Amino acid sequence: MLLATSDAALGARPFIALLVSVGLLVALIGAARLHAFIALLIAAVVAGAIGGHLPGSGDAGPLVLAVELTAREFGVVCGKIAVPIAMAAIIGMCLSESGAAEKVVRRFLHIFGEHRAGLAILLSSYVLSIPIFFDTYLLLLLPLVQGLARRTGRDYVLYLMAVCCAGSVTHCSAVPHPGPLAMAEQLQMNPGSTLLPALLIGLVPVAASWSVAKWICRRLHVPPPELLGHDPGDQRPESELPPLGLSLLPVLGPLLLLGAASITDAIPSWSQAAPGPCAAIRLLGNRHVALFLGAACSLAILMRQRRIGLAAASELVGKPLEAAGVIILITSAGGAFGLMLGHAGIGQAVQEFARGREIDLILLGWTVAAVIRAAQGSTTVAVLSTSAIIAPLLHDHTAYHPVYVFLAISFGGLILSWMNDSGFWVVSRLGGLNEAQTLRSWTIVVTVNSVAGLLACLLLSRVMPFV
Repeated sequence: MLLATSDAALGARPFIALLVSVGLLVALIGAARLHAFIALLIAAVVAGAIGGHLPGSGDAGPLVLAVELTAREFGVVCGKIAVPIAMAAIIGMCLSESGAAEKVVRRFLHIFGEHRAGLAILLSSYVLSIPIFFDTYLLLLLPLVQGLARRTGRDYVLYLMAVCCAGSVTHCSAVPHPGPLAMAEQLQMNPGSTLLPALLIGLVPVAASWSVAKWICRRLHVPPPELLGHDPGDQRPESELPPLGLSLLPVLGPLLLLGAASITDAIPSWSQAAPGPCAAIRLLGNRHVALFLGAACSLAILMRQRRIGLAAASELVGKPLEAAGVIILITSAGGAFGLMLGHAGIGQAVQEFARGREIDLILLGWTVAAVIRAAQGSTTVAVLSTSAIIAPLLHDHTAYHPVYVFLAISFGGLILSWMNDSGFWVVSRLGGLNEAQTLRSWTIVVTVNSVAGLLACLLLSRVMPFV
Protein backbone atom coordinates (compact mmCIF):
# COMPACT_ATOMS: atom_id res chain seq x y z
CA MET A 1 0.00 0.00 0.00
CA LEU A 2 2.86 2.33 0.92
CA LEU A 3 4.59 1.51 -2.38
CA ALA A 4 1.44 2.22 -4.36
CA THR A 5 1.08 5.58 -2.65
CA SER A 6 4.68 6.42 -3.45
CA ASP A 7 4.20 5.48 -7.13
CA ALA A 8 1.07 7.58 -7.31
CA ALA A 9 2.90 10.55 -5.84
CA LEU A 10 5.72 10.08 -8.32
CA GLY A 11 3.22 9.91 -11.19
CA ALA A 12 1.54 13.11 -9.99
CA ARG A 13 4.84 14.95 -9.59
CA PRO A 14 5.01 16.34 -13.15
CA PHE A 15 1.47 17.72 -12.86
CA ILE A 16 2.37 19.29 -9.51
CA ALA A 17 5.39 20.88 -11.18
CA LEU A 18 3.14 22.22 -13.96
CA LEU A 19 0.51 23.66 -11.62
CA VAL A 20 3.01 25.23 -9.22
CA SER A 21 5.22 26.74 -11.94
CA VAL A 22 2.33 28.12 -14.00
CA GLY A 23 0.65 29.44 -10.84
CA LEU A 24 3.90 31.08 -9.82
CA LEU A 25 4.26 32.59 -13.29
CA VAL A 26 0.77 34.05 -13.16
CA ALA A 27 1.43 35.50 -9.71
CA LEU A 28 4.80 37.00 -10.63
CA ILE A 29 3.71 38.54 -13.95
CA GLY A 30 0.05 39.30 -13.21
CA ALA A 31 0.05 40.25 -9.52
CA ALA A 32 3.63 41.25 -8.68
CA ARG A 33 4.23 42.87 -12.12
CA LEU A 34 7.68 41.30 -12.29
CA HIS A 35 9.42 41.53 -15.65
CA ALA A 36 8.50 38.54 -17.82
CA PHE A 37 12.14 37.56 -18.40
CA ILE A 38 12.90 37.16 -14.68
CA ALA A 39 9.52 35.54 -13.94
CA LEU A 40 10.01 32.93 -16.68
CA LEU A 41 13.47 31.99 -15.45
CA ILE A 42 12.21 31.58 -11.87
CA ALA A 43 9.26 29.47 -13.04
CA ALA A 44 11.57 27.32 -15.17
CA VAL A 45 13.87 26.59 -12.22
CA VAL A 46 10.92 25.77 -9.97
CA ALA A 47 9.43 23.41 -12.58
CA GLY A 48 12.72 21.54 -12.93
CA ALA A 49 13.37 21.35 -9.20
CA ILE A 50 9.90 19.97 -8.41
CA GLY A 51 9.79 17.58 -11.35
CA GLY A 52 13.16 16.00 -10.53
CA HIS A 53 14.97 13.40 -12.67
CA LEU A 54 17.13 16.11 -14.23
CA PRO A 55 20.25 15.11 -16.16
CA GLY A 56 23.50 16.04 -14.46
CA SER A 57 25.88 15.19 -11.66
CA GLY A 58 24.47 13.30 -8.73
CA ASP A 59 26.56 15.41 -6.33
CA ALA A 60 24.56 18.55 -7.08
CA GLY A 61 21.19 19.11 -5.48
CA PRO A 62 17.98 19.32 -7.55
CA LEU A 63 17.87 23.11 -7.28
CA VAL A 64 21.44 23.51 -8.57
CA LEU A 65 20.72 21.10 -11.42
CA ALA A 66 17.54 23.02 -12.26
CA VAL A 67 19.41 26.34 -12.37
CA GLU A 68 22.18 24.97 -14.58
CA LEU A 69 19.79 23.20 -16.94
CA THR A 70 17.57 26.31 -17.24
CA ALA A 71 20.60 28.38 -18.24
CA ARG A 72 21.64 25.72 -20.76
CA GLU A 73 18.18 25.47 -22.34
CA PHE A 74 17.94 29.26 -22.44
CA GLY A 75 21.09 29.29 -24.55
CA VAL A 76 19.77 26.56 -26.84
CA VAL A 77 16.56 28.46 -27.60
CA CYS A 78 18.40 31.77 -27.96
CA GLY A 79 20.79 30.24 -30.50
CA LYS A 80 17.87 29.18 -32.67
CA ILE A 81 15.77 32.35 -32.64
CA ALA A 82 18.11 35.31 -32.04
CA VAL A 83 19.30 35.92 -35.62
CA PRO A 84 15.83 35.73 -37.29
CA ILE A 85 14.31 38.05 -34.68
CA ALA A 86 17.14 40.57 -35.05
CA MET A 87 16.85 40.52 -38.85
CA ALA A 88 13.08 41.00 -38.64
CA ALA A 89 13.63 44.04 -36.40
CA ILE A 90 15.94 45.58 -39.00
CA ILE A 91 13.43 44.91 -41.80
CA GLY A 92 10.64 46.58 -39.82
CA MET A 93 12.70 49.70 -39.15
CA CYS A 94 13.78 50.00 -42.78
CA LEU A 95 10.23 49.59 -44.09
CA SER A 96 9.15 52.48 -41.89
CA GLU A 97 12.09 54.84 -42.42
CA SER A 98 12.37 54.33 -46.18
CA GLY A 99 8.67 54.92 -46.85
CA ALA A 100 8.19 51.37 -48.17
CA ALA A 101 5.38 50.58 -45.72
CA GLU A 102 3.69 53.85 -46.57
CA LYS A 103 3.95 53.01 -50.28
CA VAL A 104 2.27 49.62 -49.79
CA VAL A 105 -0.63 51.10 -47.82
CA ARG A 106 -1.09 53.97 -50.29
CA ARG A 107 -1.19 51.58 -53.22
CA PHE A 108 -3.84 49.45 -51.52
CA LEU A 109 -5.85 52.60 -50.79
CA HIS A 110 -5.54 53.63 -54.43
CA ILE A 111 -6.76 50.22 -55.62
CA PHE A 112 -9.73 49.94 -53.25
CA GLY A 113 -10.63 53.61 -52.96
CA GLU A 114 -11.16 55.68 -49.84
CA HIS A 115 -14.70 54.34 -49.45
CA ARG A 116 -13.15 50.91 -48.85
CA ALA A 117 -10.26 52.28 -46.82
CA GLY A 118 -10.83 49.80 -44.01
CA LEU A 119 -10.42 46.83 -46.32
CA ALA A 120 -7.32 48.40 -47.89
CA ILE A 121 -5.75 48.86 -44.45
CA LEU A 122 -6.68 45.29 -43.49
CA LEU A 123 -5.04 43.68 -46.54
CA SER A 124 -1.95 45.88 -46.59
CA SER A 125 -1.55 45.33 -42.84
CA TYR A 126 -1.65 41.57 -43.30
CA VAL A 127 1.32 41.79 -45.68
CA LEU A 128 3.30 44.32 -43.64
CA SER A 129 2.76 42.55 -40.30
CA ILE A 130 4.54 39.36 -41.41
CA PRO A 131 8.10 40.47 -40.54
CA ILE A 132 7.32 43.31 -38.07
CA PHE A 133 6.73 42.88 -34.33
CA PHE A 134 3.25 43.90 -33.22
CA ASP A 135 4.19 46.99 -31.16
CA THR A 136 6.39 48.39 -33.94
CA TYR A 137 3.83 47.54 -36.59
CA LEU A 138 1.08 49.32 -34.66
CA LEU A 139 3.21 52.43 -34.23
CA LEU A 140 4.04 52.31 -37.94
CA LEU A 141 0.42 52.31 -39.12
CA LEU A 142 -1.31 54.37 -36.43
CA PRO A 143 -0.48 57.78 -37.94
CA LEU A 144 -2.02 56.68 -41.23
CA VAL A 145 -5.10 55.30 -39.45
CA GLN A 146 -5.57 58.49 -37.43
CA GLY A 147 -4.95 60.78 -40.40
CA LEU A 148 -7.38 58.87 -42.60
CA ALA A 149 -10.07 58.94 -39.90
CA ARG A 150 -9.64 62.70 -39.56
CA ARG A 151 -9.98 63.22 -43.32
CA THR A 152 -13.08 61.05 -43.64
CA GLY A 153 -14.55 62.06 -40.26
CA ARG A 154 -15.63 58.50 -39.49
CA ASP A 155 -14.70 54.85 -38.92
CA TYR A 156 -11.67 55.38 -36.66
CA VAL A 157 -12.44 52.23 -34.67
CA LEU A 158 -12.87 50.25 -37.89
CA TYR A 159 -9.50 51.39 -39.26
CA LEU A 160 -7.79 50.65 -35.94
CA MET A 161 -9.35 47.20 -35.71
CA ALA A 162 -8.34 46.48 -39.32
CA VAL A 163 -4.72 46.86 -38.20
CA CYS A 164 -5.38 44.69 -35.13
CA CYS A 165 -7.28 41.96 -37.03
CA ALA A 166 -4.30 41.37 -39.31
CA GLY A 167 -1.42 41.97 -36.91
CA SER A 168 -2.71 39.74 -34.12
CA VAL A 169 -3.00 36.72 -36.44
CA THR A 170 0.50 36.98 -37.88
CA HIS A 171 1.92 37.73 -34.42
CA CYS A 172 0.66 34.44 -33.02
CA SER A 173 1.17 32.14 -36.02
CA ALA A 174 3.74 33.33 -38.58
CA VAL A 175 7.51 33.14 -38.41
CA PRO A 176 9.70 35.13 -37.89
CA HIS A 177 7.56 36.32 -34.98
CA PRO A 178 9.16 35.08 -31.73
CA GLY A 179 6.43 32.76 -30.43
CA PRO A 180 5.82 30.79 -33.66
CA LEU A 181 9.55 30.61 -34.37
CA ALA A 182 10.44 29.11 -30.99
CA MET A 183 7.34 26.89 -30.98
CA ALA A 184 8.26 25.34 -34.34
CA GLU A 185 11.64 24.43 -32.87
CA GLN A 186 10.01 22.83 -29.81
CA LEU A 187 7.64 20.82 -31.98
CA GLN A 188 10.60 19.82 -34.21
CA MET A 189 9.01 21.34 -37.30
CA ASN A 190 10.75 23.27 -40.06
CA PRO A 191 9.76 26.91 -39.37
CA GLY A 192 9.66 27.66 -43.10
CA SER A 193 7.16 24.87 -43.70
CA THR A 194 4.73 26.44 -41.22
CA LEU A 195 4.70 29.87 -42.87
CA LEU A 196 2.54 29.32 -45.95
CA PRO A 197 -0.16 27.30 -44.07
CA ALA A 198 -0.18 29.98 -41.36
CA LEU A 199 -0.72 32.78 -43.87
CA LEU A 200 -3.38 30.92 -45.86
CA ILE A 201 -5.34 29.53 -42.91
CA GLY A 202 -4.88 32.85 -41.11
CA LEU A 203 -7.10 34.50 -43.72
CA VAL A 204 -10.09 32.70 -42.16
CA PRO A 205 -9.83 34.30 -38.69
CA VAL A 206 -8.90 37.64 -40.27
CA ALA A 207 -12.08 37.55 -42.37
CA ALA A 208 -14.16 36.54 -39.34
CA SER A 209 -12.76 39.25 -37.06
CA TRP A 210 -13.08 41.84 -39.85
CA SER A 211 -16.81 41.11 -40.07
CA VAL A 212 -17.09 41.50 -36.31
CA ALA A 213 -15.00 44.71 -36.43
CA LYS A 214 -17.51 46.28 -38.83
CA TRP A 215 -20.30 45.32 -36.42
CA ILE A 216 -18.34 46.85 -33.52
CA CYS A 217 -17.72 50.07 -35.46
CA ARG A 218 -21.45 50.62 -35.89
CA ARG A 219 -21.89 50.49 -32.09
CA LEU A 220 -18.70 52.07 -30.78
CA HIS A 221 -17.86 55.63 -31.81
CA VAL A 222 -14.50 56.98 -30.72
CA PRO A 223 -12.96 60.16 -32.15
CA PRO A 224 -9.40 59.74 -33.38
CA PRO A 225 -6.82 61.02 -30.88
CA GLU A 226 -4.12 63.53 -31.69
CA LEU A 227 -1.79 62.27 -34.41
CA LEU A 228 1.24 60.34 -33.18
CA GLY A 229 3.18 62.04 -35.99
CA HIS A 230 2.46 63.75 -39.28
CA ASP A 231 -0.23 62.27 -41.43
CA PRO A 232 1.65 59.96 -43.82
CA GLY A 233 -0.84 60.77 -46.52
CA ASP A 234 0.34 64.41 -46.49
CA GLN A 235 3.91 64.02 -45.31
CA ARG A 236 5.83 62.70 -48.34
CA PRO A 237 5.15 63.23 -52.02
CA GLU A 238 4.79 60.10 -54.09
CA SER A 239 8.10 60.81 -55.81
CA GLU A 240 9.95 60.35 -52.52
CA LEU A 241 8.57 56.85 -51.90
CA PRO A 242 10.23 53.70 -53.31
CA PRO A 243 8.55 51.77 -56.13
CA LEU A 244 5.98 49.20 -55.06
CA GLY A 245 8.13 46.25 -56.18
CA LEU A 246 11.06 47.43 -54.08
CA SER A 247 8.74 48.14 -51.13
CA LEU A 248 7.45 44.58 -51.14
CA LEU A 249 10.78 42.88 -51.81
CA PRO A 250 12.06 42.78 -48.18
CA VAL A 251 8.81 41.08 -47.14
CA LEU A 252 7.98 38.82 -50.07
CA GLY A 253 11.60 37.90 -50.91
CA PRO A 254 12.29 35.96 -47.68
CA LEU A 255 8.82 34.39 -47.85
CA LEU A 256 9.47 33.04 -51.34
CA LEU A 257 12.91 31.72 -50.36
CA LEU A 258 11.56 30.00 -47.26
CA GLY A 259 8.70 28.51 -49.26
CA ALA A 260 11.00 27.29 -52.04
CA ALA A 261 13.27 25.56 -49.54
CA SER A 262 10.30 23.88 -47.85
CA ILE A 263 8.98 22.60 -51.18
CA THR A 264 12.43 21.30 -52.12
CA ASP A 265 12.68 19.40 -48.83
CA ALA A 266 9.20 17.97 -49.33
CA ILE A 267 10.06 16.49 -52.75
CA PRO A 268 13.26 14.38 -52.40
CA SER A 269 13.23 13.39 -56.08
CA TRP A 270 14.10 16.98 -57.01
CA SER A 271 17.39 16.73 -55.11
CA GLN A 272 18.32 13.60 -57.06
CA ALA A 273 17.44 15.18 -60.41
CA ALA A 274 19.11 18.55 -59.77
CA PRO A 275 21.37 18.39 -56.70
CA GLY A 276 23.20 21.66 -57.40
CA PRO A 277 20.18 23.99 -57.77
CA CYS A 278 18.40 22.29 -54.87
CA ALA A 279 21.42 22.82 -52.62
CA ALA A 280 21.44 26.51 -53.59
CA ILE A 281 17.71 26.80 -52.84
CA ARG A 282 18.21 25.18 -49.44
CA LEU A 283 21.01 27.61 -48.65
CA LEU A 284 19.07 30.71 -49.69
CA GLY A 285 15.90 29.35 -48.05
CA ASN A 286 17.55 28.76 -44.70
CA ARG A 287 15.66 30.99 -42.29
CA HIS A 288 18.82 32.78 -41.14
CA VAL A 289 20.04 33.39 -44.68
CA ALA A 290 16.62 34.36 -46.09
CA LEU A 291 15.97 36.93 -43.38
CA PHE A 292 19.54 38.23 -43.59
CA LEU A 293 19.02 38.81 -47.32
CA GLY A 294 15.71 40.53 -46.56
CA ALA A 295 17.41 42.79 -44.01
CA ALA A 296 20.24 43.59 -46.45
CA CYS A 297 17.69 44.42 -49.16
CA SER A 298 15.70 46.66 -46.80
CA LEU A 299 18.88 48.47 -45.75
CA ALA A 300 19.77 49.07 -49.41
CA ILE A 301 16.30 50.53 -50.03
CA LEU A 302 16.64 52.75 -46.96
CA MET A 303 20.05 54.04 -48.13
CA ARG A 304 18.65 54.67 -51.62
CA GLN A 305 15.59 56.58 -50.42
CA ARG A 306 17.26 58.57 -47.66
CA ARG A 307 20.47 59.09 -49.68
CA ILE A 308 22.64 58.05 -46.77
CA GLY A 309 25.71 55.87 -46.45
CA LEU A 310 26.18 52.58 -44.65
CA ALA A 311 27.48 54.28 -41.50
CA ALA A 312 24.33 56.43 -41.14
CA ALA A 313 22.09 53.45 -41.86
CA SER A 314 23.95 51.43 -39.24
CA GLU A 315 23.20 54.09 -36.63
CA LEU A 316 19.48 53.72 -37.35
CA VAL A 317 19.79 49.94 -36.86
CA GLY A 318 20.84 50.34 -33.22
CA LYS A 319 17.41 51.14 -31.76
CA PRO A 320 15.46 48.23 -33.32
CA LEU A 321 18.23 45.83 -32.33
CA GLU A 322 17.98 47.02 -28.73
CA ALA A 323 14.23 46.34 -28.80
CA ALA A 324 14.86 42.96 -30.43
CA GLY A 325 17.30 42.10 -27.63
CA VAL A 326 14.53 42.35 -25.03
CA ILE A 327 12.24 40.24 -27.19
CA ILE A 328 14.97 37.62 -27.64
CA LEU A 329 15.55 37.46 -23.87
CA ILE A 330 11.86 37.00 -23.07
CA THR A 331 11.28 34.48 -25.86
CA SER A 332 14.36 32.46 -24.95
CA ALA A 333 13.30 32.43 -21.30
CA GLY A 334 9.84 31.27 -22.39
CA GLY A 335 11.44 28.51 -24.45
CA ALA A 336 13.59 27.48 -21.48
CA PHE A 337 10.46 27.35 -19.32
CA GLY A 338 8.76 25.08 -21.84
CA LEU A 339 11.80 22.81 -22.07
CA MET A 340 12.04 22.61 -18.27
CA LEU A 341 8.42 21.46 -18.20
CA GLY A 342 9.58 18.73 -20.56
CA HIS A 343 12.44 17.80 -18.23
CA ALA A 344 9.96 17.76 -15.35
CA GLY A 345 8.18 14.93 -17.15
CA ILE A 346 4.96 16.73 -18.01
CA GLY A 347 5.08 15.56 -21.61
CA GLN A 348 5.47 11.92 -20.64
CA ALA A 349 2.76 12.30 -17.97
CA VAL A 350 0.32 13.71 -20.50
CA GLN A 351 1.32 10.94 -22.92
CA GLU A 352 0.54 8.32 -20.30
CA PHE A 353 -2.76 10.01 -19.52
CA ALA A 354 -3.69 10.12 -23.22
CA ARG A 355 -2.74 6.50 -23.91
CA GLY A 356 -5.80 4.49 -24.85
CA ARG A 357 -7.98 7.59 -25.05
CA GLU A 358 -9.25 9.37 -28.15
CA ILE A 359 -7.86 12.88 -27.70
CA ASP A 360 -7.87 15.44 -30.48
CA LEU A 361 -4.54 17.25 -30.26
CA ILE A 362 -5.98 20.27 -32.06
CA LEU A 363 -8.58 20.75 -29.32
CA LEU A 364 -6.14 19.85 -26.56
CA GLY A 365 -3.45 22.24 -27.79
CA TRP A 366 -5.88 25.11 -28.30
CA THR A 367 -7.52 24.60 -24.89
CA VAL A 368 -4.28 24.42 -22.92
CA ALA A 369 -2.86 27.47 -24.69
CA ALA A 370 -6.11 29.40 -24.15
CA VAL A 371 -6.17 28.65 -20.42
CA ILE A 372 -2.52 29.65 -19.92
CA ARG A 373 -3.01 32.78 -22.05
CA ALA A 374 -6.09 33.91 -20.14
CA ALA A 375 -4.35 33.28 -16.81
CA GLN A 376 -1.09 35.14 -17.39
CA GLY A 377 -1.60 37.29 -20.50
CA SER A 378 1.39 36.51 -22.72
CA THR A 379 0.79 34.81 -26.05
CA THR A 380 4.45 33.77 -26.29
CA VAL A 381 4.47 32.16 -22.85
CA ALA A 382 1.18 30.38 -23.56
CA VAL A 383 2.25 28.84 -26.87
CA LEU A 384 5.72 27.82 -25.69
CA SER A 385 4.39 26.21 -22.51
CA THR A 386 1.71 24.38 -24.47
CA SER A 387 4.07 23.17 -27.19
CA ALA A 388 6.29 21.58 -24.52
CA ILE A 389 3.28 19.67 -23.23
CA ILE A 390 2.02 18.61 -26.66
CA ALA A 391 5.38 17.80 -28.32
CA PRO A 392 5.72 14.21 -26.98
CA LEU A 393 2.22 13.40 -28.25
CA LEU A 394 2.76 14.90 -31.70
CA HIS A 395 5.32 12.43 -33.04
CA ASP A 396 3.02 9.40 -32.80
CA HIS A 397 0.00 11.25 -34.14
CA THR A 398 -0.82 10.49 -37.78
CA ALA A 399 -4.46 11.54 -38.19
CA TYR A 400 -3.52 14.87 -39.77
CA HIS A 401 -0.54 17.09 -40.52
CA PRO A 402 1.14 18.51 -37.38
CA VAL A 403 0.89 22.05 -38.77
CA TYR A 404 -2.78 22.03 -37.72
CA VAL A 405 -1.72 21.40 -34.12
CA PHE A 406 0.92 24.12 -34.43
CA LEU A 407 -1.71 26.61 -35.61
CA ALA A 408 -4.29 25.52 -33.04
CA ILE A 409 -1.81 26.22 -30.26
CA SER A 410 -1.01 29.57 -31.89
CA PHE A 411 -4.66 30.61 -32.05
CA GLY A 412 -5.29 29.37 -28.51
CA GLY A 413 -2.59 31.74 -27.29
CA LEU A 414 -4.50 34.67 -28.80
CA ILE A 415 -7.76 34.43 -26.88
CA LEU A 416 -9.18 36.87 -24.32
CA SER A 417 -6.67 39.70 -24.23
CA TRP A 418 -7.48 41.77 -21.16
CA MET A 419 -5.70 43.79 -18.45
CA ASN A 420 -2.96 41.20 -17.83
CA ASP A 421 -1.79 41.38 -21.48
CA SER A 422 0.73 44.02 -22.57
CA GLY A 423 -0.91 44.03 -26.03
CA PHE A 424 -4.14 45.23 -24.42
CA TRP A 425 -2.40 48.31 -23.03
CA VAL A 426 -0.47 48.93 -26.25
CA VAL A 427 -3.71 49.11 -28.23
CA SER A 428 -5.48 51.08 -25.50
CA ARG A 429 -2.83 53.73 -24.90
CA LEU A 430 -1.53 54.15 -28.45
CA GLY A 431 -5.00 53.85 -29.99
CA GLY A 432 -6.58 56.41 -27.66
CA LEU A 433 -9.17 54.01 -26.20
CA ASN A 434 -10.13 53.69 -22.57
CA GLU A 435 -10.25 50.28 -20.86
CA ALA A 436 -13.95 49.69 -21.52
CA GLN A 437 -13.63 50.62 -25.21
CA THR A 438 -10.60 48.34 -25.58
CA LEU A 439 -12.53 45.43 -24.05
CA ARG A 440 -15.44 46.10 -26.43
CA SER A 441 -13.18 46.17 -29.50
CA TRP A 442 -9.67 44.66 -29.27
CA THR A 443 -10.60 41.90 -26.80
CA ILE A 444 -13.54 40.80 -28.92
CA VAL A 445 -11.52 40.90 -32.16
CA VAL A 446 -8.65 38.72 -30.89
CA THR A 447 -11.08 36.27 -29.27
CA VAL A 448 -12.94 35.92 -32.57
CA ASN A 449 -9.58 35.34 -34.26
CA SER A 450 -8.80 32.61 -31.74
CA VAL A 451 -12.09 30.75 -32.07
CA ALA A 452 -12.30 31.13 -35.86
CA GLY A 453 -8.72 29.89 -36.17
CA LEU A 454 -9.58 26.80 -34.12
CA LEU A 455 -12.65 26.05 -36.25
CA ALA A 456 -10.61 26.46 -39.44
CA CYS A 457 -7.97 24.01 -38.15
CA LEU A 458 -10.62 21.47 -37.13
CA LEU A 459 -12.42 21.67 -40.46
CA LEU A 460 -9.35 21.62 -42.69
CA SER A 461 -7.74 18.77 -40.72
CA ARG A 462 -10.77 16.67 -41.68
CA VAL A 463 -11.10 17.87 -45.28
CA MET A 464 -7.39 18.09 -46.18
CA PRO A 465 -5.58 16.21 -43.41
CA PHE A 466 -2.18 15.94 -45.09
CA VAL A 467 -2.09 18.86 -47.51
